[in-house]
Amino acid sequence: MKISFLGAAQEVTGSCCLVELPGLKFLVDCGMRQGGREARERNFARWPFEPKDLDFVLLTHAHIDHSGLLPRLCALGFTGPIYTTLATADLLSVMLVDSAFIQETDWNRAQRERGHGRRHAGRNVELLYTVAQAEACLEQVRGLAYDEDVTPHPAVRCRFRDAGHILGSAIIELWLEEGGRTRKLVFSGDLGQPGRPIVRDPTPIEDADLLFVESTYGDRVHRPMQETVDELVAVIEDTLRRRQGNIVIPAFALGRTQELLYLLARLRSEHRLPPMQVFVDSPMADRVTAITARHPEFLDDETREMLSLRRQPPEGLSIRFTKSVDESMALNRLKAGGIIVSASGMCDAGRIKHHLRHNLGRPECAIVIIGFQAEGTLGRRLVDGEKRVRLFGEEHVVRASVHTIGGLSAHADRDALLGWLRGLRRAPQRTFVVHGEAATACGFADRIADELGWATEAPAALSHVDL
Repeated sequence: MKISFLGAAQEVTGSCCLVELPGLKFLVDCGMRQGGREARERNFARWPFEPKDLDFVLLTHAHIDHSGLLPRLCALGFTGPIYTTLATADLLSVMLVDSAFIQETDWNRAQRERGHGRRHAGRNVELLYTVAQAEACLEQVRGLAYDEDVTPHPAVRCRFRDAGHILGSAIIELWLEEGGRTRKLVFSGDLGQPGRPIVRDPTPIEDADLLFVESTYGDRVHRPMQETVDELVAVIEDTLRRRQGNIVIPAFALGRTQELLYLLARLRSEHRLPPMQVFVDSPMADRVTAITARHPEFLDDETREMLSLRRQPPEGLSIRFTKSVDESMALNRLKAGGIIVSASGMCDAGRIKHHLRHNLGRPECAIVIIGFQAEGTLGRRLVDGEKRVRLFGEEHVVRASVHTIGGLSAHADRDALLGWLRGLRRAPQRTFVVHGEAATACGFADRIADELGWATEAPAALSHVDL
């Protein structure tokens, strides 16, 4: 058996792992890298395999850094099935088509700028994939129920377990037969923080011979939820009441937006927040929320309450989902009293860039970051305190206050990750720490070795192990 770490190895995005046995080759995840120019260019790189030679793909969840290169994989020759959960299969119909639309829009803009004699930095001449290719890719997706066994190959049995990260997210249990011996591999995918609204807690796993665990927040502990809520209340009160500005919240359309709406509705019903106008400027978030309502069996009681609050919000809370470009542009004229929630969550694409352009330079406004920001993204530069950023080729001075509320992240923190690992009844033969920046992944691998005594390593990008 050979395992190659093709992405999310000592980095956060681009999750992709190649597993090879004699006569068998498959991927776990096929994610897009997100960040600056280098990340975008790496999405065009050739894989160290021929897509047509893959037998199948296993997908942990719908976030683009795990699924976003599937249309390209299929367009370049992969014709096999893509196995994932039922909810993820539904979400991919929104996520991948939206990603393709962004690819086409950016590419068309780059061609227009080249036509006017301007070089568009960081944009490849090639188009990553089209909407038509994304739609064709969806024909290969096979949705499965949680805890249902599937045999994608005579030597393989796998099962998807609830990872508690977003709707449909999964831990993958995988049994591989080789030379009369069966070994169990477990891929954690992205694990959620226990005790959070919207989705259930991550499923405990009993054992694994080889374990692959994420480490996005493996170097820190989230603030307690009550402190997180208090911080959010203080920012909203200060901005809307005292400073008379707007609040712009970059949010991932899948997961963060739904939890944020639930939280705002709850706080308004408890009279902890002033009357608010909330604009969700993301057509994808609207569609994702509708898909969420179609899968109540995967949700907790708080989510069902959130869905009812959307239908009938508490008094003093207006929630409006904007759909058209004209509705989105009208928000640029809003000078005070609005909370604008828009994608993308790392500020590198989509409508959020327009709202930042109109609010970053205003000291009465606030930018609230509630999700992880990868290196090289505009969101990361704001978190790191940069005072000048570029948007649409122009430099903008950052005068708005920037607040990072990490307690609203969809990822488990260091202690939650360790708690999940301690649920295994025996130590894995080897543990591989992935999906974390280099220092974080290596540091978390050391902590696992020190506290649990396991054989642990943080593989480098494009490395492989022979077993």
